[in-house]
Amino acid sequence: MSALIFSLFIFVLACFIGFELISKVPPTLHTPLMSGANAISGITIVGALIVAGHSGLDSQMSQIIGFVAILFATINVVGGFMVTDRMLEMFKKKEDEK
Repeated sequence: MSALIFSLFIFVLACFIGFELISKVPPTLHTPLMSGANAISGITIVGALIVAGHSGLDSQMSQIIGFVAILFATINVVGGFMVTDRMLEMFKKKEDEK
């Protein structure tokens, strides 16, 4: 029980620290920060693949959780790269249409 309480404490602390850090980021750094978050989501996909491939006592449940994690992390990565690409398009010079 104490491990659960400690894990919840770490989670809540990480939420507060993450919120404080993100709220202090100036708008000019949002695109590089999003690209970094996409890289972290790529690492999440690797972890989800490991969980999905785990063959323990409760392998069917770990496969389901791993599949859901792969699905959500993939959506996050693809959506993040689409938004980043769209934001970077705003900085390109527009060519004259002929």
